Amino acid sequence: MPDLLVNLHSQKFAALAARPPVEGVAIRPALAPEMALVVDWVRAHFSDNWASEVTVAFSRRPVACLVAVSEGRLLGFACYDIVARGFFGPTGVHPDARGRGVGVALLAGALSALKADGYAYAVIGDAGPVDFYAGTVGAMTIPAEDKGVYEGMLRRPKPDSSREE
Repeated sequence: MPDLLVNLHSQKFAALAARPPVEGVAIRPALAPEMALVVDWVRAHFSDNWASEVTVAFSRRPVACLVAVSEGRLLGFACYDIVARGFFGPTGVHPDARGRGVGVALLAGALSALKADGYAYAVIGDAGPVDFYAGTVGAMTIPAEDKGVYEGMLRRPKPDSSREE
């Protein structure tokens, strides 16, 4: 998956940032006492690597992780400025909350935080849904022959499903 570049001063980004909030969903910075809950939720719904990145986000001051919350329930998260300076992600939304604009609201919030910190551009590293980011915020593929900052990253081996324990 390629890295993407987002111009935080483009009209496309301005339109994204101006979108109305998702009804009934609060997008806000995570609070330090929520760390264990958010990290465990990310590990359960996404991956150990993302849970590690969320842990790093909680070590930042202010916390560099936004959460989407509705009726006391965590719906999603988005981190920024974690893997490398100016990087967006990881981000994820619970399957039950997808299609309501929660992910778009998290993206807008995290990119707005990067812009407020003085970044003119943001990088979406190892982006999965390239077409989504291109259409939503005008993200452009960064041409590269390798995986950039993620090249050689250690990953937990997938369990051998043919082996019984």
